[in-house]
Amino acid sequence: MRLEQRPRRYVSRFWLVVLRPLLRYSPTRDAYVLRGVGNAIGPVLRMDRRRRRTRGYAGVERRGAHAV
Repeated sequence: MRLEQRPRRYVSRFWLVVLRPLLRYSPTRDAYVLRGVGNAIGPVLRMDRRRRRTRGYAGVERRGAHAV
């Protein structure tokens, strides 16, 4: 039995659709794994839901600001 989790790899929705015949969704992992052997080996894939920033942040910069 594996003691540490396999790292999750984030892939686009396109690749999940293309690889759909080879993958199944695992609700315990909240990710996609290989059919048949995914419980023990192979990648653990998640849909990349991170958003790309098209514009820079227009607000006040607060990082590194210390109260004096």
